Order: sequence, then structure tokens, then C-alpha cells
Amino acid sequence: MSNAAAAAATSPSADAAKSPLARLGAAFVGRLVIIIPYLWLLFFFLIPFIIVFKISLSQTAIAMPPYTPVLDFSGGISGFFDQLKQLSIDNYTWLTEDALYFNAYVTSVIIAAISTVLTLLVGYPIAYGMSRAPATIRPTLLMLVILPFWTSFLIRVYAWIGILKPEGLLNQLLLATGVISQPLIILNTYTAIFIGIVYSYLPFMVLPLYSSLEKMDYSLIEAAKDLGCPPTSAFWKITFPLSLPGVIAGCLLVFIPAVGEFVIPDLLGGSQTLMIGKTLWNEFFANRDWPVSSAVAVILLLLLIVPIMLFQQAQARAQEQGK
Repeated sequence: MSNAAAAAATSPSADAAKSPLARLGAAFVGRLVIIIPYLWLLFFFLIPFIIVFKISLSQTAIAMPPYTPVLDFSGGISGFFDQLKQLSIDNYTWLTEDALYFNAYVTSVIIAAISTVLTLLVGYPIAYGMSRAPATIRPTLLMLVILPFWTSFLIRVYAWIGILKPEGLLNQLLLATGVISQPLIILNTYTAIFIGIVYSYLPFMVLPLYSSLEKMDYSLIEAAKDLGCPPTSAFWKITFPLSLPGVIAGCLLVFIPAVGEFVIPDLLGGSQTLMIGKTLWNEFFANRDWPVSSAVAVILLLLLIVPIMLFQQAQARAQEQGK
């Protein structure tokens, strides 16, 4: 055996790597890496959701907080079982009887879906241009996409009020260039909401699209052109299918927060805008009906999570079949 091999075999690091204690430590670190995300979900998602769901099963009361306590151990074990008898789904029944909440859910989903499609139409060319740009300027372009996050979200939405109002910058520009003869009424309309959502959530669409397009092998496009495939057909048959993971991720990142959006509809859409985020805020702070508002929040969460889980299961089955 050579001197180098003997030294490596007898070195403390080699002994430590083979010792049971070292293997136990490595296993612990591996488990800890897996456990931390689950602990995060437990404390910041599951526990708050259970609290909100518990409130949704209670009744409104003139107290602080404004609902009857349920499922707590303040009265001991016997009091806990007495509270089980007080659980009620009346708040969920009320939501099915009042058309206001159904219309708010439907309107929110429609607005979020249209905004997501518009964001995709705007964001895809931007991401495609970034992915085909020279490698030296890609970091700069990426920084320009992220740059709006350095400013307060509320300030950016307020800025659109100054742009879209009848005497705002947009109307002044169109009037000065002769495109229109009288100011356009954009503020306090659904058009203003679409503009606000597309502007605010555009980076969430561009970044996953850029990530997918930047990794794509563009030699496939060159091969398609050599075989006589027109550029449009090459895009729909090669580029777009390969970018579908980014498209799906971007659409989810835009659609999910847009459904429950409150600030943009409140500031740009006006008082007549009916979206579930604004309805939820009114129930909590204006009507102080925490049980009903909690039921609205629970249904909104299920409305978003269930389709995502079904989609993930379908994707997993498709990957297994592909293998």
C-alpha cells in the first residue's frame, strides 16, 4: 500500500465519515432539510387555516372578538364537548342563500382569468425577447423586470390613479396627439382593474417564462427551419410546448392572488366593483361579522387549492405514463 493511500485510510476525516455518529448526523441533517418546509406550512398555513375554519363554525356575538368561542379548552374537557354541540354550518348555508357572495366569487374568477390571459399575452414576448437577448445584457433585463418590486405595491397602484383619471397623464397625452377629442373614462371601471392587475403581476408571469425559455435548446428551431417549417409553425410546435411549464407556473402565480385581490379593485375599480376580496374586507371590518367572513375565506381557499391539487395529480400521472 502506498503512503498516500495509508494516510487517507488512517486520517481522522475518513474515520469520522465511517463512524456511526457521523452517519447519524448526516441523516439528521437530511431529515431536517425535509422537516423545515413542513414546519413552515404547519405554523403559517395549517394552524391559521384551522383557526379561521373554527371561527367559521361559530356564531356572531357582541363581544371582543365578535363571535362565540368554539373548540377551546377554556371550560375544561366538559366545556369542550359542550362547545361541540354549538358548532353550526349556518354561515356556509347563508353564503348559498345570498346571491351577493356567489356573484362575488364568479366575478373574481372571471376577472382573474381574463387578467391572467392578458398578462400571459404581454409577458410571453417579453420573456422570449429576454431569453434570445445576448447573454451579457440578460442580467440587466432581469433586473429591470424585478425593479418594480423595489417600490411599495400601494404606491404603484396609487400612481395608476394619476395616469388613468380623466385629467390624468394618459388622457392628456391622447388629447395632445389628437387621438381622442374628449377624455376617456377608464378609472373606476373593469378596464382599470385589468390594467392594474396586469401591471402589478407581470413579473410573476415573466420570471417563470424566462426560466423555461432560457433553458430551451434553440437548435431545435434551427433544425425545424432547415426542414422547411415556417417560423410560426415552429413556435407552436416546438417553442410553446417546451415553455408550457413556465406558462402554467406563471398563470398560477398570477391567477391565485388576483382572485383574492383587494387593493387594486378598491382603488382602481371604485365602490361598485364586486370582488370576493373586497366583500371579505367589508364583512370583517364594516359588518364585523367574523364567522361569515371566515366562511367566505375558507370557501375561497378551497376554490383555489382543490383545482391546483387536481392539476398536480394529473401532472404526476402524466409524468409516470411518460416514463
